[in-house]
Amino acid sequence: MNAKTTKTVLPAVAMTAVSMVLTLAVVVMWLGTAMPWPVALVVGLGIDGGWLATLAYERRLAAQGDHSHAVTGVGWSFGLIAAGVLIAHALTAEASAGAWLAVAWLPIAAKALWLVHGLWERTALTPNALGAIRGIQQEARDEAAVARARLRAEATTEETRLTAVTQAGARVARVQAKTAQTLSRAWSTLETARDGEDTGRALTSVTTRVTPDVTPRWQLPVWGPTEPVSAFPLDAAPALSDEALDALVDEIRHSETPALSYREMATRFRASGHSASEVRLRAAWKRVVA
Repeated sequence: MNAKTTKTVLPAVAMTAVSMVLTLAVVVMWLGTAMPWPVALVVGLGIDGGWLATLAYERRLAAQGDHSHAVTGVGWSFGLIAAGVLIAHALTAEASAGAWLAVAWLPIAAKALWLVHGLWERTALTPNALGAIRGIQQEARDEAAVARARLRAEATTEETRLTAVTQAGARVARVQAKTAQTLSRAWSTLETARDGEDTGRALTSVTTRVTPDVTPRWQLPVWGPTEPVSAFPLDAAPALSDEALDALVDEIRHSETPALSYREMATRFRASGHSASEVRLRAAWKRVVA
């Protein structure tokens, strides 16, 4: 009998012993007044002996993994008889009736404790099985803890990544806004310089030589989206000669007053349906302006 089984069997044994002693004492005291005390002692021993015999047989069947409802019924009958004797004695006793009635439940309690002990034995596991169960439970707890830690780490990492991306995006937006503002101021400065009469004349004299009746307009650099030029069909007009191209460029340039800039002239040249490469058109412009 191991230490764990002792936790349930000792209370059952103690309760049974107390119940048998009380039953024997009550039978001897109660029936001793009506019959010789040896006869009363035999009656008491018979009740306790029958109870003890059925209990021993029940324990033997339980050790073999068997069970008998008849033996169990006989055992409960002896327990009820013992309880009935105690209750009857308590009801007929002239003194201390309450005290005897208070202990009349001990036989029933002893049978209940043996029932609990039997259930304990039927559900008991070996130390190896208990160790395996504890190992499985500990492994499950470990896996759950690791999973929770992994989820928390992933959540923290994702939060850090989103914070970094948001901050980087904000920095890029600030740089773009600052760059756009700087370019806007530079463009405004260039526009003011081009539109200024004295500044434009000075820039023109620096960038190209001044000739009579020719004042080329200083062009701003291209910034921003441009409109693509639609492709001309393959059967477009034949390429112009240099003389015809020069004459056409000069005509378009002086179509308005003041004279058009190269960009305006090139736009009107192509809008009129004429075709010429950018290199030839610029060469013609330089020859006309020179």
